Formats: sequence, structure tokens, C-alpha cells
Amino acid sequence: MSGARTKGSVFDAIEEDAGVAEQLKIKAALMDCIRQYIKENGLTQQEAADLMGVQRSRIGDVSRGHITVFSIDSLVAMAARVGLHPVKIAA
Repeated sequence: MSGARTKGSVFDAIEEDAGVAEQLKIKAALMDCIRQYIKENGLTQQEAADLMGVQRSRIGDVSRGHITVFSIDSLVAMAARVGLHPVKIAA
């Protein structure tokens, strides 16, 4: 079985538009950060939802990796509400 190899992210391989690929990478990083926070704090989906100011189903979407149903803005807001600051801006 042969397959094409890619350098970098899988998002670079599946998305021709570099801007869209970068948006997907940012969403994935934010979702990973949120999932890790939930795991490290032993939260139920409902507890996480209450802390992040969203419906429980949105936490379920994060848990299942439903990347396309979120905007970057909504993921940043969820993370910030629990004190997460996963994105560092270079000065």
C-alpha cells in the first residue's frame, strides 16, 4: 500500500488553502487545550459546560472532535472563561 507523505500538519494535506488549514490547526489546538483541562480537573461534561458558559452538547462536540461546528472565537471564549490562554502572541 502506498500513500502520499506530507510534511507538517494533516490539515496542510487535506486543505489546499493555507489560510483555512491554519484556521483548522488553531481550532484543533484550542480543542486539545479544552479537552486536557476537562481531563486534568476531572470534570463532567455538564460541569465543564457550566464553567465555560455553554450548553453540555457543545462540550460533547469538543470531546468528539467536531472541529467544523466551532468558530475560533467560540473556542477562545470557552477557554478564557476557565482561565486558559493557549495562544501566545509574539511581540
